[in-house]
Amino acid sequence: MLIDVHAHLFTPGMLNRHPFWGPFMKPQGLTVGHFSLGTKQPAKAATDAEAEANLLARMTHEARLAVMEQRGVDKLVLSTPSHAFMYWAGEFGTEYARICNDELSAFCRVMPDKFDFWAHANLADPEAAVEEIDRAVRVLGAKGLCVGGTNFDGIQTYDERLFPVWAKLVELDVPIMVHGFNQSIYLGERHHEDRFETTSIVGDCVDETLFFWYLICGGALDAFPTLKTYITHAGGMSVFQLGRLSELNGVMAPDARNQRPLMDYMKNFYFDLDVHHPALRRAVVEVVGADQLVYGTNFGGAYDYGDLTDGIDLSDSDREKIRSGNAIRLLKLDMSQPKPSL
Repeated sequence: MLIDVHAHLFTPGMLNRHPFWGPFMKPQGLTVGHFSLGTKQPAKAATDAEAEANLLARMTHEARLAVMEQRGVDKLVLSTPSHAFMYWAGEFGTEYARICNDELSAFCRVMPDKFDFWAHANLADPEAAVEEIDRAVRVLGAKGLCVGGTNFDGIQTYDERLFPVWAKLVELDVPIMVHGFNQSIYLGERHHEDRFETTSIVGDCVDETLFFWYLICGGALDAFPTLKTYITHAGGMSVFQLGRLSELNGVMAPDARNQRPLMDYMKNFYFDLDVHHPALRRAVVEVVGADQLVYGTNFGGAYDYGDLTDGIDLSDSDREKIRSGNAIRLLKLDMSQPKPSL
């Protein structure tokens, strides 16, 4: 069995919801406010309507199922695309979180044996986020909360204003999924100053590393010792620099509030194998251990480099844990649901 827990989705109801923030699909790419997702690819559409139709054609149940069959995926866990997190959009950020959760839930209800979802919440407004997380999990069936790496309109992951959010997740016993986003959106009309799409291509991994560092250093895991977090893209850079982070947390971070050595918190974190070379994936398994790994690929995104568990010398037991067992346990997935027809 194979469960991919890193898959983004737009529905028609998630587009064109705000006259400025959108989000819109245009020939130049996904557009949110002043920001358009840069690409070297030639334009595949002549008009906004054609661009939107091209995007949504890849987001239907039928289209997703076809790619899942090609890759041997039994279930996807869907989330709001990171470019549309809307932490920077004021009150619309909270409204958009409700929209996303309603849309993702409705999509998954059509085929609950094939699709589940991560909730979205506006962490720039922690009080509203707590309310929406509760609704998304209890009423709509979300399996956890997807968040950006850090910087929720100025609120960083270490900020104790987020403690009520972590408390709600612990109460509901659901995990966090961490996915960085284009911080250049905060630049507004100056977004072009983000040369080479750096805040996405490099910045996603930086954001994800910062979440790991800030959650530990900010003392959240001492206040909420059962809080669980899955960090995409093999943890950003946190796993590859784990020794440095561990050693320097104790000698060069005087404001860090963690009460235990950094390595003691590793059981609170899960990672995937979404890096491009088998040697690196093998290293992640060796450093983290199979019990703390799930399968996530940015399904349907920019990359497709085969089965992430192939060619890295896994035992059958460890391979099963990474491909499905750990996700079933972490997200409490029901794999026995009936298969309604489309």
